[in-house]
Amino acid sequence: MQFGSPCPCKSGKPYSMCCKIFHDGAKAPNAEALMRSRFSAYAKQLPEYIMMTTHPDNHSVLKDKVAWAQQILGFCQGTDFQNLEILEFEDGDAVAYVTFTAQLMQGGNDASFTERSRFLKNKGQWLYRDGVISPT
Repeated sequence: MQFGSPCPCKSGKPYSMCCKIFHDGAKAPNAEALMRSRFSAYAKQLPEYIMMTTHPDNHSVLKDKVAWAQQILGFCQGTDFQNLEILEFEDGDAVAYVTFTAQLMQGGNDASFTERSRFLKNKGQWLYRDGVISPT
């Protein structure tokens, strides 16, 4: 990956100076940064990061971590992550919300959606808890 390649989260920054920092282990400072880094992780096919930043009470968490990683990777490989637009960010000390639109293509079909995601702070780290999805 070249230094200047754009970040998949559409921040306008190079990947190496944006989401890669979080993918390499830095904690996201807020829920919006975590949301962006998760979108980039899906685009970059990094299932371990998605798993690590998902709250343990999320409905998609599987006890079988290998199966869960394979499920995430399958979704990543079958999806073209075209754009991320943050519509609203509601910050908080322990709970935060990010409303976004993700423009996705799957098998030549539009799979875009808008979601209001809820993030919880757990031991000093923001984690994706759940969200309410609506079609775009």
